[in-house]
Formats: sequence, C-alpha cells, structure tokens
Amino acid sequence: MARLLSRLPAARFRRVLPAILSVAALLAAWEVYVRASGILALVLPAPSRVIGQIVANREILWANTLPTLTATLTGFACSLSVAFALSVLIDFIPRLRRALFPVFVISQTLPLVAIAPLVVLWFGFGLTPKILLVALVTFFPMLIALVDGYHSTDRDISALLASMGASRATIFRRARLPSATPYFFAGLRISITYAVVAAIFAEYVGARAGLGIVILNAKNSFRPDLMLAAVVISSALTLALFAATALAQRMVLGWRHAGAGQ
Repeated sequence: MARLLSRLPAARFRRVLPAILSVAALLAAWEVYVRASGILALVLPAPSRVIGQIVANREILWANTLPTLTATLTGFACSLSVAFALSVLIDFIPRLRRALFPVFVISQTLPLVAIAPLVVLWFGFGLTPKILLVALVTFFPMLIALVDGYHSTDRDISALLASMGASRATIFRRARLPSATPYFFAGLRISITYAVVAAIFAEYVGARAGLGIVILNAKNSFRPDLMLAAVVISSALTLALFAATALAQRMVLGWRHAGAGQ
C-alpha cells in the first residue's frame, strides 16, 4: 500500500503532462506570432503581457475574485441542496418526475443573456441575483445526475433488502443513494464549471464587484490585456474548483473508483 501511494504523484504527473505540454505549445505559438507579426497589443496582447497585467493588478484581481468565488459557492450550495431534496422526492413519488421535469427542461431553454438582466432588475446589484443565476444554471444537471443514479440501482439488491423487511427509506439509504454517488460526482464536475461562468456573467450584467466587473471595465477602457488577465484568473478558479470536486470524489469513492470515473 505504501509503495502504491509513493507512485501516485509520478503517475499523476505523467497523466497531466500531455495537457501541460499542449498548453505550453499553444502559449509559445501565440507569443511568437504576436512578436513576429507586429500586431498591436490593443488587438491581440501577447501571453507575456497578460501575465504582466496579472502581476501588476494582482491586488485588484484578488479583491474581485473573492466576490465571484462567494457567489459561485453560495449559489452552487443552494443549487445542490434543492437538487438533492427534489431528487429524493421524485424518487419516492415517481409522478413528480412527469409533473416537474417539463418545467425544469423549459427553465434550461431560457437564454441566460435575456434572463440575467431581468434577475438583476428584480433583485438589485447585490449577491442575490448572482446566487439565483448560478443556481438556475447548475440545478438541472445535478438533478438529472442524481435521479439517473437512483435508477441505476441493481434491482436484485433492492429486492433482497425488501425481502428482509427493509422499509422504502432503508432501501433508499442502503442501496439507491450509494448507487447514485458516482453519478452525483459526475454531475458535480460538470456543474461546477458552469457555476463560475454564470457568476461572472451575472456580474458582467450588473454588480458592484467581481471578475465580471473587471472584464467589463477593461472592455470599456480598450484593455484586452487586462480582460484576458481576468479571464485567466476565472479559468484558474474553475480549474481549482474542478480539482476540489475530483479530490472529494477520491475521498468518498476511493482512488480506484475516482480514477475510473474521470
């Protein structure tokens, strides 16, 4: 076991090495093209210039990253809670699925670019509209993942528990909920990436602080280098949250199951 754990970092590095090399090659080609073509930084800033903006404006970027992170985590927590509660109700009362799913599907067809200004108009420029938009974007994928996970339960296991006198709640807790765990983490990894995008878009439409405000102000000031610096920070934030969900999956399901699920 100790030998296996000692090999994990090296094995992990070999798995991510192709991605690192491809990103490095892309950035190098971008840098070379900007320098060789002489294109204006106002049109396409070089990666080195973007990194310079991150360093020069690190305090501003950090101060605006915190509101985005707060809105993302709060909205996602609300979405997760509601999705889990509804998934349990739907599993115990199957008719609710036929009654509610069409409404949920319709909610996902609404364009965010049209809904976001209305939500800001109704709830102001505080944290509430950002939480609502994050929850709206991430709720349905989590609900679908959980409901499908419950239905993946082996019928023989459910029948065995029922034959032993287990109640519906016991069968759910002992069989259906564990079966849904891999599906839950799959939905979690997908939804967390949407959450950051939704929070930034909500800030872009209307907010007092956040990475969306930095992007908006940089656009109005014709600062594509600062815009890209904010985009890099948002991407790093998304990757960090994605990695956190992967780590949580490994802690819950174990290294073998987490590796198979990726």
